[in-house]
Order: sequence, then structure tokens, then C-alpha cells
Amino acid sequence: MDTIKPGSAADRAAGEKAEQAISTLIAKRDKARRSDEAEQAREELWPASVRRYSASRHEELRALWCSYHTEQAARHRANLEALATYHEEQAKRHQPKGA
Repeated sequence: MDTIKPGSAADRAAGEKAEQAISTLIAKRDKARRSDEAEQAREELWPASVRRYSASRHEELRALWCSYHTEQAARHRANLEALATYHEEQAKRHQPKGA
């Protein structure tokens, strides 16, 4: 088995190789950590995004229902007014003469 003498060129080369391996490992773990943190941040933003969309959609639907009911009330009012007028005219037509 070959032994490397402390302070020799082979010792320095082995040390540099070990430092490079450690630096590579640290860089990979840092990249993975940053990726995990970014994913976690996206996951944390998702529920807030869903809440904003739901609130916006709820407000949109509320406005549409309000408009529908307001317009429907106007249509019913017009129809009932016309219906009442028609029946008043029919009642006058059927009244006894001279009444």
C-alpha cells in the first residue's frame, strides 16, 4: 500500500481533490435546498391565490345575481301591470249598462 508523505505534492493534490469534492457536495446541497425552498414558497402562495380567485369569482357572481333579480323584478312588475290593466278593462266591459 502506498503511503503519502505529509506536505508532499501528492498530499497537497489529495487535499485539493478532497476540498473540491466537499465544495461540489456543498454546492449540490445548496442548490437542492434553494429548489426545495422555492417549491415550498410556491406551495404556500397557492392557497392565497385560490382564496383571491374565489373571492373575485364570488363577487362577480354576486353582482350577476343582483342584476338578474333587479331585472326580473322589473319584468314581473311590467307584466303584472299589463295583466292588471287587461283585467280592469275586461271588468269594465262586463259591467252592467249604466253602472
